[in-house]
Amino acid sequence: MEGGDSLPSATTSDTSNEADIQEISTQIKRESRGGHGVTITGDINSETPEENVTPSDKAHKENKNTKSSGSKKKKGGQSSLADIKRRGRTQQAGRSPQSDVILDQFSKLSIDAKDTLLKRKGTGLVYDERMMEHKNMWNKNFPECPERIEQSYQKCKDYGLVDRCVRIKSRYATEKEVLSQHTNKLLKLVQSSQDKNTIEELKELSRQNEDVYFSNETHKSALLSLGCVLELTNHIVQEKVDNGIAIVRPPGHHASKDAVCGYSFFNNVAIAATHALDVQGLKRVLIVDWDVHHGQGTQYLLYDDPRVLYFSIHRYEFGHFWPNLRESDYNYIGEGPGRGYNVNVPLNKIGMANSDYLAIFYQLLMPIAYEYNPELVLVSAGYDAALGCPEGEMKVSPSCYAHFIHLLSTLASGKLAVILEGGYCLKSLSESVTLTLRSLLGDPCPRIGPMKEPCDSITESILNVIKVLRPYWKCLAFQGKQSEEQSPEVSSSTDDYRLTAPFLTVENRPKTYDVEDYPTQDTETKNRLDKEINQLIKDTDLSKPKHKLCLVYDEKMRRHKNAVDPSHPERPDRITRIFDLHKELGLLDRCHRVDSRTATVEELLLAHKLEYIEELQRTKITKPRDINKLQDKWNSIYLSQDSYDCACMASGCLLNVVDKVMTGQVQRGVAVTRPPGHHAESHEACGFCFFNNVPIATRYAQQKYANKGINKVLIVDWDVHHGNGIQHIFEDDPSVLYISIHRYDYGFFFPVGEGGNYDKVGLGKGKGFNINIPWNERCMGDVEYITAFLQVVMPVASQFDPDMVFVSAGFDAALGDPLGGCCITPEGYAHLTHMLMSLAAGKVILALEGGYNLNSISKSMAMCSSILLGDLCPPVEWKTISTSAVESIVNVLDTQQHHWSVLKFRVDLPVLSSEDENEDENVNNSNREPTSQQSDKNKLIEEDLCEGIQSITVSSTTDPETENTATTPGPVPANILSDLASTAVSSTEDAVSGSQDRPSTTSSKGAPAAYSEEDVACGGPTSSTIIVEADFLGANRQSAESAEMYAVVPLPWCPHLVEINTIPSLGLDVFMPCEDCGSTVENWVCLHCYKVFCGRFMNEHMLFHGIASEHKVVLSYADLSVWCYACDSYIHNEVLLEAKQAAHISKFGEAIPC
Repeated sequence: MEGGDSLPSATTSDTSNEADIQEISTQIKRESRGGHGVTITGDINSETPEENVTPSDKAHKENKNTKSSGSKKKKGGQSSLADIKRRGRTQQAGRSPQSDVILDQFSKLSIDAKDTLLKRKGTGLVYDERMMEHKNMWNKNFPECPERIEQSYQKCKDYGLVDRCVRIKSRYATEKEVLSQHTNKLLKLVQSSQDKNTIEELKELSRQNEDVYFSNETHKSALLSLGCVLELTNHIVQEKVDNGIAIVRPPGHHASKDAVCGYSFFNNVAIAATHALDVQGLKRVLIVDWDVHHGQGTQYLLYDDPRVLYFSIHRYEFGHFWPNLRESDYNYIGEGPGRGYNVNVPLNKIGMANSDYLAIFYQLLMPIAYEYNPELVLVSAGYDAALGCPEGEMKVSPSCYAHFIHLLSTLASGKLAVILEGGYCLKSLSESVTLTLRSLLGDPCPRIGPMKEPCDSITESILNVIKVLRPYWKCLAFQGKQSEEQSPEVSSSTDDYRLTAPFLTVENRPKTYDVEDYPTQDTETKNRLDKEINQLIKDTDLSKPKHKLCLVYDEKMRRHKNAVDPSHPERPDRITRIFDLHKELGLLDRCHRVDSRTATVEELLLAHKLEYIEELQRTKITKPRDINKLQDKWNSIYLSQDSYDCACMASGCLLNVVDKVMTGQVQRGVAVTRPPGHHAESHEACGFCFFNNVPIATRYAQQKYANKGINKVLIVDWDVHHGNGIQHIFEDDPSVLYISIHRYDYGFFFPVGEGGNYDKVGLGKGKGFNINIPWNERCMGDVEYITAFLQVVMPVASQFDPDMVFVSAGFDAALGDPLGGCCITPEGYAHLTHMLMSLAAGKVILALEGGYNLNSISKSMAMCSSILLGDLCPPVEWKTISTSAVESIVNVLDTQQHHWSVLKFRVDLPVLSSEDENEDENVNNSNREPTSQQSDKNKLIEEDLCEGIQSITVSSTTDPETENTATTPGPVPANILSDLASTAVSSTEDAVSGSQDRPSTTSSKGAPAAYSEEDVACGGPTSSTIIVEADFLGANRQSAESAEMYAVVPLPWCPHLVEINTIPSLGLDVFMPCEDCGSTVENWVCLHCYKVFCGRFMNEHMLFHGIASEHKVVLSYADLSVWCYACDSYIHNEVLLEAKQAAHISKFGEAIPC
């Protein structure tokens, strides 16, 4: 089994260490061999330690396992991996076999870092009427007026939101707090406004400063505005409330260290950020500034501070829009240790709308924010980009701000403070503030219509930002490698318009400013926009059901079980454990319970053929012996006389949930049902599934509730296996968008074949409405899934604009699942669920599919229910995304961009120009300090390699077994570091450039064609394989050493190479038999002791030897490949050439040709 199993580490006591969990998970997964219809030896969820099982019980259990129906049988009655481990360690250390029960110990390990869910504490609101006393004494029509906060607050009251908030007491800020970011000179300037006795004196003071007006109450109002913001921040950081809004004025984000500017006096957000860092002890704060004017003051104050990530979206028009600064452009990214932490997204035309802003969120803000991992999010919430504002001239709808808040709420455990900045159309301002607060309170996001293609101008800006920031943020990995020739989508923007921009500098700033100048609208424009806003408000559905979540469960579904093998992974305890944990955590009491029922034949016919339904019906009266014959007819199925009724109940229960949601009684639903459904075809059972529950519910909703507007349905399938049944049922139907994220392994992972690949986009009118995101490696986790959501799922779903969302919620991609081999945490599922809740006005229903570790499945689904109930997202640990995942996502983007215009950002970026380099400091030589728990964001590939080779993927052509996850190697030897770095950089660029298409790995019949399970040296579908003939190796030695000739590229180094010994003086004999069984068919030689044993497809004696001796590196006599058990990967390094040379001489009678 030299390509499928790695050496275990002893685990003799309970532990919550993630490395232990992952390693044991890996062993279980390897034994399962990656899919449905496999033998799972050992009960990984057993609550009974094996020490307490009598020998007769053990024998009975082993006898049952050998008779498991619906499973592939292992050759020769071989022992389970757990038995092998115990046997090897017993031989080595003389322990009792019963002292090392790895599989049973898995159930005791904690998968979830927290057993408590993040239930809401409340949303804070701070407001004080005294801030209205600051007003323009000589112009009552001035846009920055007291009515801005008055009408915003009143609208929140009218919607009943104020009473739902935790009111936070206002206060004045202290001088010390002001001086934390401003000079005493600025403070004295603002204070001086109190002493002006006439309007003319106030005017004169105002003329000396850029775009402000002073009144006698300016100082007090500014102190009160800042104090309110600080109080809100304190309440959030101290976890007295979850989030909140400060309805304050005057605004602050234009005020710099020693200058008031743009209606702003004290920089509320910048001071709040440094207060949270210096006083409250936080380490990372994200500031999102979506005011239509660039918050240059905030940028100036924090430009070199890596503790703050400042992200600004603002109107720029190549410098023609106020504040007319070069430093508002995309290429100003911070300085010194703060380089890379300043992000400017310039809007270079007016009329930007929802789609343009959402593209910024999906392509830039959310990926960078996830990687940054802030502990607090502050929003400089100007609403002057909202429709109707005369200053912004943009077209963002008030409802869209609710979507922004919903996305940002996934960060920092929901610690989100919204601070009012600009916004000067009172109607759109007050509506936008209200819908922002509504989203903070957890109400569903109102629908905003289909996301349209982002305009070319915003596409250019986004790609330019990616171009300059990619050296600092690993998440920006989806554009092609930079080339000398510019892509047509990315412009240097050096046209005449930009060259004539009236940039303001220290030298050309005016000495006085016009205090009467401000943007206005003509009456016709104002009336037209007012009419549009009124229509938007009228069309916005803010209805909210009484109950947030309903849940259906019935113990009768436990009756479907495998009588021959009770430990079969699809067993009754799956739903019981989920239900019990919901009860234990108090979730059940918060849910509206739904009655169960069975689906009728007419309802089943919505997705299945009558002949098939009747065939299953007959099993109710079929003798057990005949049932066994029938189940063998289908792929990975077991049957009992109760199977039909349970399958009907699973479908019927989901239909009852649909009824509850569609009749407005509840917002969302959860169906804890079994058997699962997504593999079931219209005419046959498959993969533990009988009736395809979600398609039945989809058709049911579309037909029964068409009058309620249910036409378009989104199905997101995150089960680790491809939902072949759902795909086939809807592949020609444009009313259903099916998106599946699953392990594919180049067609080797269940259900095996080409159907789950990225190029399967649907048929006929359904083309583009089938999206497969296929993983070709194991161990994909939170980072990969969240990235797939941001890059593909959410943009496409937003353009599709579904009326309802179903989730085929399999949890076999969860950490610890015996079949999936992936690593999603319960927290990861929480984030995926939360993102989907922004669609279809929150009409989201989760239906249980797979998931076979009782701990991970129950905790993961409980976390999803918690989020659906409105609880906050717990944090996820962010790591560098797998290169293989990047390649998979890139393939999807390249394929689907022909069908979805929102996926237009897959282009090759131009090289950085001198214009992009706005400072002397070179981008690649930043000395900024690390600020995140995950990594220092300016580290290049070479630095990452020094931390451990397992953190990178060497090639974009890596197969499922090549990534090193089983060990933590030491430092990379200096003599190979540069080679590894160049390989890794080339690999990442190749993965996203689209220039290296992988040859097809499937035959015309859909089965993998390159090799069969029996042909490979190291173990079939879940193994990586090198197709190497010994003489071909010699003829292509140079190519082999540069990793060009391998079907799968091996690691060029591993830390265990130092442990191998020189070959015996007599050389190697490739014809030696296995020392244990005498086989000569498929043998390997240990490069530590040079003993010869047979491989996986004989009797696995090399595996036994490796476990007993802890010898890790072995050489195949079949193809001269070398495998490291501990690194779980093939290795090709020059130190191995001596052994390969000796084997080649023995096998072919000559040395490897030079």
